[in-house]
Amino acid sequence: MSTTTTEAAAERVLPGILLILASVVLFSVSDAMAKLMRLEGLPAVEVAWLRYLVFMAFALVLAARGRVLRQRPRRLRLQLLRGLTLVGSAVLFVAGLGFLPIAEATAITYVAPGFVTALSIVFLAEKVGIRRWAAVIVGFMGALIVIRPGSGALSAAAMFPVASALCWAATIVITRRMGAGDRTETTVLWSAGTGLLLLTALVPFVFVMPTLWQLGLGLAHGVCSSVGQYLVILAYRQAAASLLAPFSYVQLIFSTTLGWLIFAAVPDGGTVLGAAVIIGSGLYTVHRERVRARERAAARGD
Repeated sequence: MSTTTTEAAAERVLPGILLILASVVLFSVSDAMAKLMRLEGLPAVEVAWLRYLVFMAFALVLAARGRVLRQRPRRLRLQLLRGLTLVGSAVLFVAGLGFLPIAEATAITYVAPGFVTALSIVFLAEKVGIRRWAAVIVGFMGALIVIRPGSGALSAAAMFPVASALCWAATIVITRRMGAGDRTETTVLWSAGTGLLLLTALVPFVFVMPTLWQLGLGLAHGVCSSVGQYLVILAYRQAAASLLAPFSYVQLIFSTTLGWLIFAAVPDGGTVLGAAVIIGSGLYTVHRERVRARERAAARGD
């Protein structure tokens, strides 16, 4: 790699980091809005449906700009499956927010890298060494510290963010399986469309007429989430995923702060310890990904 290329890449790192930080702020605000709606009695499916109405509008704008509205995906089945796992992750997380503080729910979802590692072995035929497996086990131990099975503090409600993390991990693995065959705009459009169709079919069974306040919250929830997702896409165009991934953990700080300011929820010592263990595990996994990427580059002679 030439010096000029290296300098250009370095100049894009800071914008990438700032975009990631902006996205996690939006995600935290989005989660707080979702929790408010859940506490006011709106079902998780309806909250997600309001979010997906905005998501679909956002996806249509992106698709129109990218001129892919009429473009059929190359791997249609995987696109549909990705849309299902993505909406499953959203609904399950929102369902958990009806019972759990934002900080606890967010911390538990950080076990997703462990699920990605496990699923990658089965569906991507990746080889995982003992150190990555150790990181996975430590991450799940951190989740158990947060959940404290049998303590009655979080009980079965903690399974919602765990299941949400599993769905999100499946989304990541499916995205890797699809490869670079389809443009980003196409994937966003089909993910939004698949999720919206499913939620539209389900929402009549649980529908509660929202107030104007709740409707406004739902639409703002969708805007924050959709813009946040777009900022993540822009960020990963600026810098490597392995470099940016650690900054996503800042979301826990924002989520904890909003939980304290809006809901007067302060995480206890067990939650803080468990979150620290989970984050440490995730950071080590990111480190190992960097090492493997350098090894692959060296093998290719890059």
